Amino acid sequence: MNSYNSLLSMINISLISLLLIIVLWLIIKTFTKSQPNQLRFPPSPPALPIIGHLHLLSSGLPKSLQTLACRYGPLMQIRMGASTCIVVSNANIAKYILKTHEIDFASRYESGPSQYNIYSGSGFITGPYGAYWRFMKKLCATKLFAQLRRFQHIREKEIEKLLKFLLMRSSREEETCDLGKEFATLTNNLTFRMAMGKKFSENGDEAVQMRRLAVEIMAIAAKFGVSEVFGFLKNVDLFGNGKKLRETICKYDEFVEQIIKDYEENDQINGRENDDEDKDPMEILLETYRDTNSEVKITRNQIKYFLMEIFLASVDSTSAALQWAMAELINHPQIFKKLREEINSVVGLTRLVKESDVPNLPYLRAIIKETLRLHPPNPIIHRECIRDCKINGFDVKAKTKTLINAHVIMRDPDAWDQPDEFLPERFLVNNFSEDFGQTLIEMRGQDFRYIPFGGGRRGCSGVTHAYLVMEATIGALVQCFDWKIKGGEKVDIDVGSGYSGAMAVPLICYPVTHFDPF
Repeated sequence: MNSYNSLLSMINISLISLLLIIVLWLIIKTFTKSQPNQLRFPPSPPALPIIGHLHLLSSGLPKSLQTLACRYGPLMQIRMGASTCIVVSNANIAKYILKTHEIDFASRYESGPSQYNIYSGSGFITGPYGAYWRFMKKLCATKLFAQLRRFQHIREKEIEKLLKFLLMRSSREEETCDLGKEFATLTNNLTFRMAMGKKFSENGDEAVQMRRLAVEIMAIAAKFGVSEVFGFLKNVDLFGNGKKLRETICKYDEFVEQIIKDYEENDQINGRENDDEDKDPMEILLETYRDTNSEVKITRNQIKYFLMEIFLASVDSTSAALQWAMAELINHPQIFKKLREEINSVVGLTRLVKESDVPNLPYLRAIIKETLRLHPPNPIIHRECIRDCKINGFDVKAKTKTLINAHVIMRDPDAWDQPDEFLPERFLVNNFSEDFGQTLIEMRGQDFRYIPFGGGRRGCSGVTHAYLVMEATIGALVQCFDWKIKGGEKVDIDVGSGYSGAMAVPLICYPVTHFDPF
């Protein structure tokens, strides 16, 4: 009897325990299910299992995101494979990201096929917000690229080389030139001479080899689709592009390693007593690398990747922007004529336009601004949320990737009159005035309708250099040449596939000499 009672007691205890476990499980389940219901995430299209919204995106990412934004609003949430992203398509919301909540979105991430990058995790431009990024940002501002005017002679020399090449082509009837290719050479040589002036040689091939490697890396990277970068194919090298990309980056690594060794050997022979003004950025980086008391200890890989990011940006963005500027000017002969008249009125007909003339050429500067509005170097600005926050009433979780669609924001009909038209006068105080004494509307940093170089603390560090190169180059090309297009009167201004916003068709022109400054 006692054993029966004991058994019955044990059964009752077990049942009560099971009941308590069930009640506790229901309480936990109810609590954990109620949490997401309290969060209000941005609107999102219906997603498919595994791939999320990849089926709604194309290689023309800015336009496919614009199509979705028209339906789901200027702040929406999408999923690219395992990555959750918010997409911003409005200047007011961009201001929340880049100014109001700037510190919350101060990180960036590698947007390309980073799994094949031997330097992954060593980036400055694409790196997370932290001690290394802050240190390099300070180094850029104080030493590496401080006082850009000291590189003025380099910019002028390279622009003169371009002009002499075009004058030679012009002297040969019916001989075309690929302006895109020449702009890539110009920007590459400029960057090489600024970064590693001690290794640049007029007769050497270091700059040529750097350009070849940079172009090859970009060409391979452009072959990756959205699903290969973000989606379920991310770690599957289906077409062998990952292997090719890694091999090319390894070639770059060997090339730059030899340059570094040459610098180190030269330092041992000649000592390191030069003033900072006499040192090029590579010397400063290596000096920082050797400094045991440096605030942050940088690595060799970080130096190599820093240089790679700079070169990729110069070849990919500045040269593309120069092409777009010339394409729009050729397609708008009245604007071309007005710019030439402005240059003639300020510079005259006896010498080449120079950087020092640019402040007195507001129409030239307005043309560059309008080019960057219609054809931004970075159509999609990448950020990553550092911590949970609210944007425009919606919850955004930490680690959420953020895509700011600069292409759409700078063509928003609610923010711009005739947004798809090339109208440089919109950046002048007296719109459509024939008076060349107009004042340029700067719009740098505070007006989030205009963000060709991003904004906030993670905005492009090379923006001033980009403006200097574009203004001086376009001014010289308009002053010195008339232009004819191979196969027609208009330039094809379709955007190519990929994410850089580059032209789909090469800019093949006949330069016709108008003024020879030499």
